[in-house]
Amino acid sequence: MSRKRHKIKEHELQGFKYFKAISGMLESLHDAGCQRDRAGNRILHMDQYISLLLLHMFNPICTSLRSLQQASELKKVQKKLGVPRASLGSLSEASTVFDSRRMLEIIEQLSEQLKPVTEHDKLKDLPGILTAVDGTLLKCLPKIAWAMWIDDKHKAIKSHVHFEILKAVPVKAVITDGNANKKDVLAGTLEAGRIYVLDRGYARYGLLQEIIDNNSSFVCRIRDNYVCEVVEERPITADGEAAGVIRDRIVRLGSSAKSDQIVGAVRVVEVKCNPHIKRTHTGRGGPEQSETLAIATDLPDVEADVIALIFRYRWTIEIFFRFYKHILGCRHLLSYNQNGIELQTYSAILACMLISLWTGRKPTLRTYEMLCW
Repeated sequence: MSRKRHKIKEHELQGFKYFKAISGMLESLHDAGCQRDRAGNRILHMDQYISLLLLHMFNPICTSLRSLQQASELKKVQKKLGVPRASLGSLSEASTVFDSRRMLEIIEQLSEQLKPVTEHDKLKDLPGILTAVDGTLLKCLPKIAWAMWIDDKHKAIKSHVHFEILKAVPVKAVITDGNANKKDVLAGTLEAGRIYVLDRGYARYGLLQEIIDNNSSFVCRIRDNYVCEVVEERPITADGEAAGVIRDRIVRLGSSAKSDQIVGAVRVVEVKCNPHIKRTHTGRGGPEQSETLAIATDLPDVEADVIALIFRYRWTIEIFFRFYKHILGCRHLLSYNQNGIELQTYSAILACMLISLWTGRKPTLRTYEMLCW
């Protein structure tokens, strides 16, 4: 006999006062998706749907679309969030009616209000915004036809995230199928004025040149056995030695057949590291890592120890992915179409920004608990 489904009660929901910081911004979404509603019968609007998604993020008791439907029936939710009672059909239809791209402007507005929460004297005067970029897989049901991954029985989507390191929040995400090439995705989303911090999976010399062409910079790990022509060996300072730097030089990357992929010389800083075995999705061990990291950059005037420090901060995006999946509950998809998944992902970005705005701290399990309880 199946267990009776728990019905959400008003006293079990928290965090309504925190919606005031964003309610004014969400009002601009109210008329989105109403073009075909000539009779004026639409009850659930985009700003109300996003409010319900944020309610889902900040209340672990809301675990599904049905729980959001139950929450919309509560008088407190209707009064505090200004949402009507929504049917399951309306909530399901919302993922296809409301254009997720309308949320990008809200994310940009909220990002401008955030201040750095990670402070380090050596990172204050950099010529760009430190932005870590990486992708994470979310497994899907086999019936989601467009989410290609291993085979027809193993489907997944990939969330390609841009994460501002000093603010400790995501600022952009692109949703693709699991097999999408993350280098191509980044090439299509480049912005000016940033320092992209990238792991070895992005080390395509043509992509690094595109970053330069877009008036940005890069700090990117490359293969340990990279091929190059040495232009200049640079001395290592005491701070560099303390940071584990063992080599700093100006080089021309690639063999003669590939040298035209990146114009001019770049800098490669080699740093000591603790080798580990990378795990793959099959559970088997990946390739062994060497005892050094080779980090390429187009920043010749930044100290070598600062380059090593910047790359060390790349790990913060991995911590965010754990928060995104396990704390905000984005492992469980509320929609199976791409637009609906983007709406959920952008709501998660807003949730992280709101946590940082309200607490002045990084979005973590502890700051999340502060808000929920």
